[in-house]
Amino acid sequence: MDGLRQRFEHLLEQRNLVTEALGALEAKTGVDKRYLAAGAATLLSLYLLFGFGASLLCNVIGFVYPAYASIKAIESPSKDDDTVWLTYWVVYGLFGLAEFFSDLLLSWFPFYYAGKCAFLLFCMIPGPWNGAHMLYHRAIRPLFLKHHEAVDSVVRDFSGRALDVAAGITRDAKASVAQLQKDK
Repeated sequence: MDGLRQRFEHLLEQRNLVTEALGALEAKTGVDKRYLAAGAATLLSLYLLFGFGASLLCNVIGFVYPAYASIKAIESPSKDDDTVWLTYWVVYGLFGLAEFFSDLLLSWFPFYYAGKCAFLLFCMIPGPWNGAHMLYHRAIRPLFLKHHEAVDSVVRDFSGRALDVAAGITRDAKASVAQLQKDK
């Protein structure tokens, strides 16, 4: 339990949008930001468990901060933070795809949105316990390395066919327009 408390306090020491807002609230109210953060986390958890619109809230949590951090990463000179957030978006995208097919069933389970939110937060935690990093390196990357040549071949084939179809449509459209102009 002490390890969890130390990680929680370490997260509150980092400078970011959330800790700055908590610091401002602490200054105005006189309530320690640890208690403010714990109270906000408790209210958020209760809302995810029982609140209307938990799906929307969960998607906002999984999107807004990572999008903000991704923009900051793009604008920074370091490549390391780019890799962190690209990894998150790969996992987020695959999770969203899997959820699309299973959401009708899973959303009926109690606490589904709380679990989904916990998973997304796990995927964006900074440091060695970053869930996106773990999932990418333990599951996604090995599958990618095993199958990427076959997928590349299918994509090349599909792209070639799509270009041929587009060229045919363009050619037919030009011929139709030319015929219409002749008929006038």
